[in-house]
Parts: sequence; structure tokens; C-alpha cells
Amino acid sequence: MTTEPPTVVAVFNSNDDIVEMLRVAIELSGFLVITGHVPRAIRGEFDLPGFVAQHQPQVIVYDISPPYERNWKFLQHLRQMPELSDRRFVITSTHAGKVQELAGADEMVHEILGKPYDIEAIVRAVAEAARGRSGPA
Repeated sequence: MTTEPPTVVAVFNSNDDIVEMLRVAIELSGFLVITGHVPRAIRGEFDLPGFVAQHQPQVIVYDISPPYERNWKFLQHLRQMPELSDRRFVITSTHAGKVQELAGADEMVHEILGKPYDIEAIVRAVAEAARGRSGPA
């Protein structure tokens, strides 16, 4: 009997506590989670595309933090890279309204404030993205 390997999900955020909170919640839903820190990638201290190429996550949970416009542009840059172009993204932010203004109506941005229902919505969005669907959780 062969079993499917777990779906790999990458969590990228600038806050260690949020990274850990998301990792635990997503792993409890049956996914394998790898993590990284957005500021290190922006500064060039962390090879995010190489990390993704090595670990092959199907879904990337990516946080947009202040300064929102600069970090949104960085995400758009990453999405254009061949290593990331076929990945599904779940976008989070502590100020979803501001990021939503930058992202436009076609992008779902999940507010992350640490409340259990916020985390559950992100886990549902990850599960939907892993099934190849995108849209509101």
C-alpha cells in the first residue's frame, strides 16, 4: 500500500510567533510545513526561490507587512520568478485592508491578528489552494 506524501506548504512571515502559530495550525491539518522570514529574503540573506526549488511547496503562505507597497512589489517580483510562478499563494497581513487596496479585487488577503478564527480561515485557504482552487476561504 502506497501513501501519498504530505503536501508541502511554505510559511513566510517576519514574526517568529506568527510563523510558529501558522506552522502548528497548518501541520495539524495534515500538511508538511517549511518556514522562512520575509525580511531576510528582501535583504538578500535568504534565497527564497532556491528554498522553494529545493522543498517544492505547493502552497506559499506569504505575509505582507509594513512598508506595504514595497513588500507587495517584492511579492510581485517573486511571483515572476520561474521557481515560484506555478505556486499558489495565500496572502496574509496584519492590515488586510491596506494590502487589499494594493492587490486589487482579484486577490484575497487574510487578516492575521492571532484570533483562532483568523487562523482557521488561513488553514482553509491553504487547503483550497492545495486542491488547486483559489478564492475566498
